[in-house]
This record gives sequence, structure tokens and C-alpha cells, in this order.
Amino acid sequence: MTSVDVSTRAEDSGPSGHAAARLRLLSEKARSGPPRRSALARLTDDWLNGLFAAAEPPRGVALVAVGGYGRGELSPRSDLDLLLLHDGTADPGAIATLADRIWYPVWDLGLALDHSVRTPAEARKTAGDDLKVQLGLLDARPVAGDHGLVAGLRTAVLADWRNQAPQRLPELDALCRERADRMGELQFLLEPDLKEARGGLRDAQVLRAVAASWLADAPREGLDAARRRLLDARDALHLATGRATDRLALQEQDAVAEELGLLDADTLLREVYEAARIISYATDVTWREVNRVLKARSSRPRLRTLLGGRSGGGKPPVERTPLAEGVVEMDGEVVLARGARPERDPVLPLRAAAAAAQSGLPISLHAVRRLAAAAAPLPVPWPAEAREELVTLLGAGESTVPVWEALEAEGLITRLLPDWERVRCRPQRNPVHTWTVDRHLVETAVRASSLTRRVGRPDLLLVAALLHDIGKGWPGDHSVAGETIARDLATRVGFDRADVGTIATVVRHHLLLIETATRRDLDDPATVRSVAAAVGTLGTLELLHALTEADALATGPAAWSSWRGSLVADLVKRVAAVLAGEPAADPEAAEPSAEQERLAVEALRTGEPVLALHAQPEEPVDPGAPEPVGVELLIALPERTGVLPAAAGVLALHRLTVRAADLRAIELPTELGAGAPVLILNWRVAAEYGSLPEAARLRADLVRALDGSLDIPARLAEREAAYPRRRGATAPPPRVTVAAADSRLATVIEVRAHDAPGLLHRIGRALEGADVRVRSAHVSTLGANAVDTLYVTRPDGSLLPGEEAAELARTLESALR
Repeated sequence: MTSVDVSTRAEDSGPSGHAAARLRLLSEKARSGPPRRSALARLTDDWLNGLFAAAEPPRGVALVAVGGYGRGELSPRSDLDLLLLHDGTADPGAIATLADRIWYPVWDLGLALDHSVRTPAEARKTAGDDLKVQLGLLDARPVAGDHGLVAGLRTAVLADWRNQAPQRLPELDALCRERADRMGELQFLLEPDLKEARGGLRDAQVLRAVAASWLADAPREGLDAARRRLLDARDALHLATGRATDRLALQEQDAVAEELGLLDADTLLREVYEAARIISYATDVTWREVNRVLKARSSRPRLRTLLGGRSGGGKPPVERTPLAEGVVEMDGEVVLARGARPERDPVLPLRAAAAAAQSGLPISLHAVRRLAAAAAPLPVPWPAEAREELVTLLGAGESTVPVWEALEAEGLITRLLPDWERVRCRPQRNPVHTWTVDRHLVETAVRASSLTRRVGRPDLLLVAALLHDIGKGWPGDHSVAGETIARDLATRVGFDRADVGTIATVVRHHLLLIETATRRDLDDPATVRSVAAAVGTLGTLELLHALTEADALATGPAAWSSWRGSLVADLVKRVAAVLAGEPAADPEAAEPSAEQERLAVEALRTGEPVLALHAQPEEPVDPGAPEPVGVELLIALPERTGVLPAAAGVLALHRLTVRAADLRAIELPTELGAGAPVLILNWRVAAEYGSLPEAARLRADLVRALDGSLDIPARLAEREAAYPRRRGATAPPPRVTVAAADSRLATVIEVRAHDAPGLLHRIGRALEGADVRVRSAHVSTLGANAVDTLYVTRPDGSLLPGEEAAELARTLESALR
């Protein structure tokens, strides 16, 4: 083993000398990456060599590095995996003393240590019982002592591994799958574990172990570079945090990016995701090959039995089943036919991909690489066949994803759709999102494939789903940028001018329905008219409706619910009526319902609030994922000030999440006992958890809140102090704006803030102080972000003038800060 240079060699074998040498090495900015990891391993070797020699070890003993240290890859805070190997001839007491004289200095230095003392036979037995031990021993490397003893163990362990591979590799595959389920996929996580998440360093180690079995090999292109990139990120993480951690937490990402000389945290995540994607794809291909080989081996004895022990002089012929022109299935994979000529058939990549996805089969690595290397470029605009094959690929459902990943791994997607490079591996900082931008687009197309029966043009729906967030790779509003890019790409793909316009419109307005339905008053005719004007046609409306649902379902579980779906459906119904020429309904002409009148009469008679709760269990969006029970809460009481903050505060105390609130004052007919106006509050709420509160308890607390005997701010503060929420990254400050709406009924104020218990209560208190009347409130929450839209008027019901509305927004923003 070559020693390190003088500048990094320990002055002595003691902990202090080695610690100083480590510190100097880790402080050298000029040396990073593989050179620093190798130098740190050599420095550690020299130190341990000194400890070993000073202990005067008996013959037949060796100190062995295993795992990452065995590979010579020490990160700044890596633990040391050491095996004290002996041939069994020495006195056990002498071996124990030797171990203590090595282990204790390591501990004294504060380094984590994974250690064991074994004979070669014991090491092989432990490896046979523990797969993780066996994987570590595959990288065994002598540090000090009897190198021949270590070489013998390495040879035996490697032979055991190869002999036992048919039994051990399925076990290893199961362990990898369990770890992936537990840790998630590195390429999609905002705070990934660089080692244990799928596509991380552990999987890279597993690929080395599979290759060592001689049963299968991993695709090597880019694999070493991807592994080095993750190791470099882990080194920087250790240096930035001063801790032995593999989790790239949000608050550490800027420092890690700076340590690596990268522009920002997004650039860091994108590089990490790209590396993880290479390792994940190599993992998929490798395990598929392992399973294919094992299946073939298991079938051969049965085949020989059926043939009466005769082999027939050669291998049985492999069946090749045609799938499409130039595309066949062979041995469970999609491959190119013998007569396929990619250099003369530019549509072949899309045809092969569509056939694979529709058949639910993987496309072979060899086929994808041949297509990437030899396929002729498609003419622009694409021929009709190419466009149809793309639509077929996108419409295949879940099986689209692995085929798309295979094409992307070899660069075929960006060759077909050049603007895809901008969104490839691009992180999404909003925790509501499950995927990177590019994977989200593919997942949206997958979700849209199940909604194609709802639209007249499934091809436009699938392509719009694939392109709806394509603008996220550009500055500014991604919907505006995406409209231009989608127009270019749709033209490239070969759609005619009318279809290109439809796709561009759908991309431009893909958030219109969900944002309007959850943040605007649907009873306001101006709301419906503005959506109808943007959409233009019924055909575009049905495409937007389906895309809205597909987009939300592909975003994550917090982005869609049956409640949101019902709001969007209600909006679509109203917009469709306007597009069909029907007049928009006048909310001022709407009569109160019979129940509202009954509650209003009771409120006038008693002079106190009257409540009615109607539980409405919601159908879950996905089986096995029930939503909280939805509740309609009606409150009637004689009109007075302070109702909104009091009611919102009571709901917050009872852990009811407000989804929407409608407030209106009604005059009862003479025959029902006309008198002072009665305020009707119609709330849509959901229980955070547990059962719903009783109406009597809500009413009692509301009475106390209105008469001042229940101090809601103090109670909410007490609960927050008793059960503080975990704080992660600092939330941005609230922002309040006057929304650009053409409503003739009210001024629209939009509040964007961090979601927290009692937020609507605080908003209501601030509005009461500003002397305005709240006509309705619409609450939309995604993850930790709340967008509350308030329709407000002056006390006399008139709209707020421009400067008065702006001043209200400033006042409200200041109160919420």
C-alpha cells in the first residue's frame, strides 16, 4: 500500500497526530473527490498500520478493511469497517488484547467503528448467514499483517458468492425492494438519503456484487461517474454539517452546493437526481437480466426431462413473437426484428416503444441502444404514423413509465422533443409534488390515459398532459412560457393548426379550473364568464376538465379530493351552460333554502346562534385512502359584528378545517316574522382527525366567543404551546393582494400564507377592524401553503375603490405578519 505524502502523513501513530493530519487533508480545497477519498483511506491505513505494529501482533493475524473503507472510499465522516482476522493458532487473550489496542484509539478519536474478530472459517459462516456481511467481505482489503491470510479469505468468499448466487441473489433483490419501499426513490425526494434510497450508493454497491457473481452485469456507461457524483455530494455534506449523515436535508443543500462549487441547491439536486436515475435504470436492467438467467437455468432441467435426457444437439429455439413492424417479443422483452433497419426507419423508436408499452413488456437494453445509435432522425413535422405511435405510447397507462425511462436513459426523448432537456430531473420545491417535473409530466399522461373516454379528442388530452408543465424550465409564469413551447412542440409532432391552438390553450390554462373552483365565488357570474372567455369552446373545456383531474392526481395525495373534484365539476357545468348560450344565474335573485329559512326564524325568535350539522362522507379518490368526513355547517344568527372571526376561531379550536365559507344576510318574508336581517353562514369543513364535534358544543362555544367569555386567541396559543409543531425551513412571509377579478358583487382579496390553526380566525379579526363586510370566503390548502380568497364589500354592500382595497390588503398583510 502506497503511503500518503509528507504533508498529510501522521507525525505519530497516536490519535492526536492522526487527527491533525486528517484535519489538514480535509482542509485542502485543491484536493477533493476521488483523490481526497483515496488519500484519506491511505492516511487511515498508515495510522492503523502503526497501531497494529505497536501492539506486537502474533503470527497469522491481519487487519482487514471491508465495505467502503475496503474500496478505499472514505468520506470525511465515514465510519471504519474493520475485521481482525486470525488463523486460530494464537492465544485468544492475545487476540483480544490486540483488538483493544486498535479499537480504543479509533474510539478515542471520535470515529464510528464497525468491528469484528473472526477466523476465516468464522467469517465465511457469518457471511453465509448474513447477506450484508457477505457483501462487505467482497470488498475486503488487507491493511496490516498477514496479507496471504486475507487473500485466502477473499478467494473463498468470492467462490462462495458465485456458487451460492442462484440462491442469494433473489434474497438480495428482496432486500433491495424492501429498502426502496422504506426509503423511497432518491431521484424524486426533496431530502434524499444518498446511501439508502433507491438509486443511491447502496444500490451502486449491489450492482458491483451482482457483477462479481458472474451471473449478470450492469450497464456500465455513466455508472462510475454517477457513483462518484453521489460520493462527492456525501463528502460535501459531511464537511458542511460536520456530521456523519447521508440525508441531504433542505437546510443543508445551499451549503453543500457551495462546497461543490455549484450554482445553487436546485443545481445540486438536479445533479444528484441525474446520478440516481442512472443507477436506478442500471438496477432495473440488471435485476431483469438476473431473473431472466435464473428462470432459464431453472427451466433447463425440466426441458431435459421432457426430452428424455436428450439435448438434441443444441439449445432449443427461442420463440420470437411479432408485435409491430420491425418489433418482436423475445424472452419476455421487446427487441428489434432481425430484418429491422433503424437507419432507414425513423419511426421505429416510437413504434418499438409503443409496442412495448401496449404489451406491458420492458424494451431490451440492446434494442434501445441500437435505436439510439442508428435510428434515422424524424422529419419535422413528424409523419402521421410517428404522431400516432407517440399517442399510443402515452395512452398505455402504467406501463408507459418504464418504457419512457428506457428511452430517456439513452437520450432518445430529448432527441424527439428537444425542449424536454429543460425539465429533465428538475426538482419541484413544493412538498405537495411527489415527482420531478419530467416524471410528473409522464405520470399526468398515465393518469389521463384512464380519462380518455370522457373527451372527444383523446390524442389532444394525452399530448397536453405530457406538455402542460413544460414551461417550468423557463423564467416567469410557467403556464405562459409553456403555451409557446407547447405550440412549437405540437407543430413539430405534426398536429394541424387548429389542434396546435387547442393544445396551446389547454397548456396555458391548465390551472384555471382548479384555481377558480377553489379560490373564487362560483355564484358570481363574473367568475363563470371569465372562465368561459378563456376556454372558448366546449371541446377545450372537456379537455381542461380531464387534464385538471389527471394533473392533480399525478401531483400527490394532497392535491386532489372528491371535494375539489365536486367544485371543479360544478364550475365546468356552469361554464358549459354559458358556452351553450344560457345566461349566468344571478346570485342576488337566489332564494334561501327551506332549512336556511327555518334556522333564520329560530335565530330571530331566540336572539342567539342556531346551528345545523350535516355529515357527508366523501368517496376516497384512491381505494384504501379515505378522506376526512366532509361536513356542511349552517349557522344562523341576528346580524352583528365579529361573527366571522368568532365562528372561524371556534372551528379551529375543535380541529375543523375550513374548506369554504359563504356569508349572506337575508330578510325574512313577513309571514315568517320579518325583522332585523339574519346572517346565514354556510361552511364546508372537515375534521382533521377523530370524530366530529356535536352541534351543541359548537353552539355553546360560539355563544361564548361572541359574548367575549371565550378568549379564542389565548386558547389557540395555549394549544400551540402544549403541542408545538415541528419547525423545518422558515416559511416565507404572508402576501395579500387585490385579485384582478371583474366581479360586480364584491372586491376580491387573496391571502397567501403558511397554513396554521386559526388562520381564518386571524384574517377575520383583521377584517373586522377594517370595517368591511365579508360576503364569502374560499379556502385552498396545498401542503403547508394556504390560499384564502375573500369577497368583501363596504358595510353598505358596495365595492371598495382601488386605493381603499389596496390599503385593506396592506393592513391585512401587516396583521398576519
